[in-house]
Amino acid sequence: MNRIKEVLKQQGRTQTWLAEQIGKSYVVVTNYCNNNTQPSIPVLRDIAKVLDVDVRELLVPTKE
Repeated sequence: MNRIKEVLKQQGRTQTWLAEQIGKSYVVVTNYCNNNTQPSIPVLRDIAKVLDVDVRELLVPTKE
């Protein structure tokens, strides 16, 4: 599970914007945001870089 959608909302950015920034289609990014598919680690790192957040902020913790 990822938190890409929440981080985009916090930053006031759109899925379309993110798709353009990382060179993926809107459909692919929408699937990431809706947790239908998960980005690979390299893509997740690219997303974190574009959003200027630590990659860990994009992930749902598995332990408290």
